[in-house]
Amino acid sequence: MDDQTVEKIIHRLRTSGCVFAEEEALLLISEAQTMDELKKMVEMRVGGLPVEHVIGYTEFCGLRIKIDSEVFVPRQRTEFLVRQAQTLTCLGDIVVDMCCGSGAVGAALAATLGQVVLYSVDLDPAAVRCAGGNISAFGGHVFQGDLYKALPCSLQGRVNIIVANAPYVPTEAIKLLPREARIYEPKLALDGGKDGLDLQRILAKEAPLWLAPGGHLLVETSEQQATQTFEIFSLNGLIPKVTRNDELDATVIIGTNPVI
Repeated sequence: MDDQTVEKIIHRLRTSGCVFAEEEALLLISEAQTMDELKKMVEMRVGGLPVEHVIGYTEFCGLRIKIDSEVFVPRQRTEFLVRQAQTLTCLGDIVVDMCCGSGAVGAALAATLGQVVLYSVDLDPAAVRCAGGNISAFGGHVFQGDLYKALPCSLQGRVNIIVANAPYVPTEAIKLLPREARIYEPKLALDGGKDGLDLQRILAKEAPLWLAPGGHLLVETSEQQATQTFEIFSLNGLIPKVTRNDELDATVIIGTNPVI
């Protein structure tokens, strides 16, 4: 492809509001099989469809994660959640990925750690289908349902790690999100209720029932919500700790189930 055509694609993307127009142009060019397919992909991106939905995947923790058009796109900041969980997880541990979406967090943990017993849960059937494809290579199990209600009762008191990138955007703040998130990503994966912490309250309340002694609940939250999330964990008997990565603008609260 000649440089002039590449520049035209970059210009088209840039004028439509794509911040990373150069990188996205090269990505679309590399994925398209024909010029007609490339034109369609450029038009979809210019129309606001997330680039990950256009090409059908995203790079996350060194993995290529399949992304269906109806599924939340994992953010790079969530790699910090994975790294925090990695430091606490041992071979053979039972790991639960709550609100799993595409299954990216669970897949990244399994890929890095090797032998873990992975269970992924989401309420959205589209997410469950997508996650199934992404975690199958690691022997993971995916369940559709409402948080802990989806899990086998036999796991109670035995789970070592629960990770959750649960929705934490306050309902009224959804209208402030970037256009591509507001329009093309499922509201179910964004809306955390009035203060954004509805699901975190449920996760923390029931975690002691499911965690093994010394097990951990790790939840991604915002820097502004960290104090409230910390208190929620503490009120439910977990020993909380705040971790933060400024470079990724990522905040994770870790709650440890006490060893009695």
